[in-house]
Amino acid sequence: MAGKKREAIQEKDIQGLKYFDMLLPLLERLHEVGCQRDKAGNRTLHFDQYCLLLLLSFFNPITRSVRGIQQASELRKVQRKLGCSRTSLGSLSEAKEVFDPEKLKEIIVELGERAKPIARDPRLQDVQHVVTLVDGTLIKGLPVLMQSVLEDSRAAKTRGKCRWHTQFELERWLPVHIDVTEGVGKGESDERAVLEKALEKGRCYVKDRGYAKFKLFNEIVKAESSYVCRLRDNSVYQVLEQRALCAEDAEAEIVLDAIVELGETSKAEARPDHPTRLVVVRTTPHPKRGKTGSGSVSPASSGLLLIATNLLDLPAWIIALLYKYRWTVEIFFRFLKHVLGCRHLFSHDSRGIEIQAYCAIIACMLLSLWTGRKPTLRTYEMLCYYFLGLADEDELLAHLAKLKAHDEAQKV
Repeated sequence: MAGKKREAIQEKDIQGLKYFDMLLPLLERLHEVGCQRDKAGNRTLHFDQYCLLLLLSFFNPITRSVRGIQQASELRKVQRKLGCSRTSLGSLSEAKEVFDPEKLKEIIVELGERAKPIARDPRLQDVQHVVTLVDGTLIKGLPVLMQSVLEDSRAAKTRGKCRWHTQFELERWLPVHIDVTEGVGKGESDERAVLEKALEKGRCYVKDRGYAKFKLFNEIVKAESSYVCRLRDNSVYQVLEQRALCAEDAEAEIVLDAIVELGETSKAEARPDHPTRLVVVRTTPHPKRGKTGSGSVSPASSGLLLIATNLLDLPAWIIALLYKYRWTVEIFFRFLKHVLGCRHLFSHDSRGIEIQAYCAIIACMLLSLWTGRKPTLRTYEMLCYYFLGLADEDELLAHLAKLKAHDEAQKV
């Protein structure tokens, strides 16, 4: 039996468009982008309008597909507020070929300048650089039908996705940089190579062991930044100077704080060209079960976290705390995929994927600017209710006021 046909989007399903007012002047500069080849001057879908339609999809669960976006563009209310006309599926499909995703980066920078710290931990006040969590996540791209033409089904699943290499600012709880590559992490798509190209001055990059590469450590220091990076359990090092542990270090389960020499002298790979500190933290390891249900486990962990850093003056327990915060980026990825709906892509073209990624960053920044706090599922749902017309503006404002009162109470 054929599935029930989805009902068309109605005017009543789209509310709250005035919250896009702050974006309109920022996106206006994109209006003529991609119009060079439009010699007849009859383009109806412009870059700024396309971005606004994508952003609308993030805050309205009804428009979570290209067809849903197309239907929304037919509504008079959407056309009036976003300044667009009815667009076709063909125009939406063509967008990835004519619009330049790089133009969105300067808008991200400007919005980022408006965002204020909302997740400040007073224990990190002595960290001079901006704490930036680094990791990547796979987003579903091409259909897994690729398995039928590839010999290795596991390789097909990886090649059928793209990787979003993300830099996430802890204090502002915002993604500040996303690079999009193919899912296979080799060559130019290798996470370490991607980060090396995007290094900035004045950041403290907090990373997992996949980023443990001495050449990358050197490049970070050369860029006048710092790093806190977990090493692999079998990493080789020689203690040059062991430091005394304080009570806070012992409470944090730190068993070693030392200046070390990393790597083997016989290896040709570049070694750290700066003083390197190693902080070792005792943990309770847990077995990692296989996904096949076979009960297989990965090699047993030593129960020790080896954390390398070039931050020599901070207490060891602060270094451990910085690494602990690395898991915040995993929470953000879950929010990105399961709340904002970025588990699937509107386009399988690299330019189209980049546009979606940058619009996702803008959506997160809007949440921060609208609410003044870290986005939560409840707050996001309340905004969606408002955009759907199920909640009135006074109810949304009351919800936000309640959150603010709760935050103030927590500070007392």
